[in-house]
Amino acid sequence: HVQVVESGGSFVQPGGTLRLSCLVTGLRFDYHPMCWFRQAAVNELEGVSCIRASGHIVYHGVSVKGRFAISIDNPQNMLYLHMNDLKPDDTDIYYCAVASPGYGVGWPVDPEDFDHWGQGTQVNVTS
Repeated sequence: HVQVVESGGSFVQPGGTLRLSCLVTGLRFDYHPMCWFRQAAVNELEGVSCIRASGHIVYHGVSVKGRFAISIDNPQNMLYLHMNDLKPDDTDIYYCAVASPGYGVGWPVDPEDFDHWGQGTQVNVTS
């Protein structure tokens, strides 16, 4: 049984930093590409950052490039989103998503291609 659990969301001032965490259990962690999404609008998910199963290739959305970084810790089954220079527009619910082994994650990324999702963690950027 696959479980995906995000944590780390919080209130933060503009210009601040946060690190979101995602624990994935129930599968071979290092076989699966993973992404962070956020709720761009009702019934619409925006890809934020993705990482291939190898961990060597990453993708970032235009709005977060240069500010966010994605990383994995394979022994701990953890995926991270390192968020720097946060802006009010980054306020959102952030979701961790896992795709099947062999999925060639690219950009733009389609949420329909991801099999396992967490419940989301809320980030609020406000002064």
